[in-house]
Amino acid sequence: MIYNEEFETLPREALKALQAKRLQQVLQRVYHTVGYYKKSLTAAKISPDDIRSLDDLKKIPFITRQDLRNNYPFGLFAVPMSNIVRLHASSGTSGRSSVFGYTKRDIETWTDLIARSLVAAGLTKNDIVHNAFSYGLPPGGLGLHYGIEKIGASVIPMSDGNTKRQITLLQDFGPTVLCSTPSYALHLAQEGTAMGVDMKSLQLRVGIFGGDLWSDTTRDAIENAFGIKALNIFGLSEMMGPGLAMECLEGRHGMHIFEDHFIVETINPETGKILPEGEEGELVFTSLTKEAFPLVRYRSGDISRLITEPCRCGRTHIRMERVLKRSDDMLTIRGINIFPVQVEAILKAIEGVEPDYQLIIDKVGALDAVELHVEVGEKFFSESGGVKELQNIEKRIVKDMKDYLSISPRVKLVAPQTLRGKSKRVIDKRSI
Repeated sequence: MIYNEEFETLPREALKALQAKRLQQVLQRVYHTVGYYKKSLTAAKISPDDIRSLDDLKKIPFITRQDLRNNYPFGLFAVPMSNIVRLHASSGTSGRSSVFGYTKRDIETWTDLIARSLVAAGLTKNDIVHNAFSYGLPPGGLGLHYGIEKIGASVIPMSDGNTKRQITLLQDFGPTVLCSTPSYALHLAQEGTAMGVDMKSLQLRVGIFGGDLWSDTTRDAIENAFGIKALNIFGLSEMMGPGLAMECLEGRHGMHIFEDHFIVETINPETGKILPEGEEGELVFTSLTKEAFPLVRYRSGDISRLITEPCRCGRTHIRMERVLKRSDDMLTIRGINIFPVQVEAILKAIEGVEPDYQLIIDKVGALDAVELHVEVGEKFFSESGGVKELQNIEKRIVKDMKDYLSISPRVKLVAPQTLRGKSKRVIDKRSI
């Protein structure tokens, strides 16, 4: 079953022609409405009129996450605020997060993309969907919510957390679909088993998972724990949110990228050189239909490979393999994207903390656990009353990490020069 057969099964030649037309339209729009793009294109000595085909796309400079931060909060918006109906944002300290705007039409487009994704997973109006993606500034939960309602299915807007209650509702409400990060799905299975619940006895038949890097080993574990089919959804907050790409019921053969709304390129992350389709590299995306916050040649940092072979489902859109690594130092912890520079910014603002730290990420059960080792000043180890001061510093670090980055690390304060010279600021012990 296909949600929008007209566009999802377009012949490749017609699809490329549509992309070229929409690319020219979006370039004209951003050139005349977004100061960043006018400066960027002018510096590259090109104008929108110079981009006559998809092959010309390579002439346009990349835009990066740092560019988004530099234009915080609304510097990249292509419409006035009076046209913005919703704002989402990444986690981050003041001035370092990225803000994403949506017009009414953007919300409608996004809703349709999620509807496509859900239908690709076999969902119908007869399904009940337990949505355990986070609701709030990150776009995951609300994005899925609107799409679920669009296809006429019932949605349980559970969000994340309250695990024991979630397990109770999984039993009582009888949902047929689970949406969450893969790590939280495993956590639900483990907690449910500990409560004496036979998780395979639930009415769940399919799961839609994203937000974490996860392997087929994790997929197998989820499918075995619940007795369901586990499918991968992919999205970028910068592009729209979840619904940029989705696995169909063929499963395990890559996620269809909805190319009538997005152009995807693969580049060498070191040189920026475009790679042939099918080679592993960093994915670069261009949004073709986003009104409020269109991005042209956005470097995602995600390393993957495009699959050009036709899919048996009948969709003609190119597929991408699951993302298993990054080209930068971004970390995904419980579905939240975090950069070490954000941790540094938090610590620099706390009196008594030295610049050296070490972030250690591991698994406790199925969930990510974070331990943060931080150096503090010499005076706190020598002056009377130092113990109380150390406790106050520890509480401040925990609070600021929770407030700014939505993670709650276990903080260990260490003496000056304990961490100096350590080659790694981040130690990731997780195995995906």
